[in-house]
Amino acid sequence: MSLKGKIALVTGGSRGIGRAITLKLASEGADVIINYFRRTSAAEATAQEARSKGVNAHIIKANVGEPEKIDEMFREIEQKFGRLDIFINNAASGVPKPALELDAKGWQWTMDINARAFLLCSQRAARLMPKGGRIVCISSLGSRMITPIYTSVGVSKAALEALTRYLAVELAPKGICVNAVAPGAVESEALKLYAEDMSLPRLSQSTPAGKLVQPEDIANLVAFLCSDECSMIIGQAIIIDGGLSLAPMS
Repeated sequence: MSLKGKIALVTGGSRGIGRAITLKLASEGADVIINYFRRTSAAEATAQEARSKGVNAHIIKANVGEPEKIDEMFREIEQKFGRLDIFINNAASGVPKPALELDAKGWQWTMDINARAFLLCSQRAARLMPKGGRIVCISSLGSRMITPIYTSVGVSKAALEALTRYLAVELAPKGICVNAVAPGAVESEALKLYAEDMSLPRLSQSTPAGKLVQPEDIANLVAFLCSDECSMIIGQAIIIDGGLSLAPMS
């Protein structure tokens, strides 16, 4: 599953799931471009760890919720690298409120970062993939299952998965495979925010696998979707949840 010689962009690639993806792609030989928004020190640390695996790593600060910053990021990528082989849409945000308490500002903020950015970044990434490539977006089980305060994020992730299908059909003739990965409960900082009323042991016990999904589990699946072996997987949203969505209701 070597990705040697490939150039990969990971948005939100310095921490959490994004960091795990960045390091996995680097371990498979890809040069990595790490997009981040706030913590330069975390981005530099992740880049240094990626370089220790024998690849090049470059960081770009940009809020993907702002179209002009997306344009600036891709101009820098084109000038520095000339092409892109892999684009991982991972950057995400959200306002943890139930639907009836969600205001227009929180809704727009979430949709801009989580859904609109995927469209705009994919448009720009595709232009840098004249010989084909891979696009993978990180969705969520919340796109189809309900968590009370997950409204804005869940709807934005459902939009991501719909857009994945549309992009997959349009870009397949160009040799660009587009897919999504939909994790269940992932042991991360975000989980503590959206599942504050449930302990980690309780969440683990509710999963048939008996444990929560780890960022590295997601990274392994993403790396596979970026490989040559997955050329016939097109427009899919692959669930990775340890069987959580199959567990019987109590």
